[in-house]
Amino acid sequence: MKMKKEEREIIIRNIQSYFLEEHDVEFGNIAADGILQFLFAEIGPHIHNEAIAEARKLIGERMLSIEDELYVLEKPIQFERK
Repeated sequence: MKMKKEEREIIIRNIQSYFLEEHDVEFGNIAADGILQFLFAEIGPHIHNEAIAEARKLIGERMLSIEDELYVLEKPIQFERK
């Protein structure tokens, strides 16, 4: 996953703080970055798929709205009887 260097550094510090506060375990930057990479690999695909599902739902709703708007634009056709 691509992210800005500053964002990655903040997340690494947050991982370090979490493990220190919750488990009394201290990690260096390399170890915390390894944990971050592991989490990306493990849960990243799940988050990605959920985001795709949400986007699919949103696009479907928008398409229905557009379809309704297109029906409103239709002009009635009257056929002449002979």
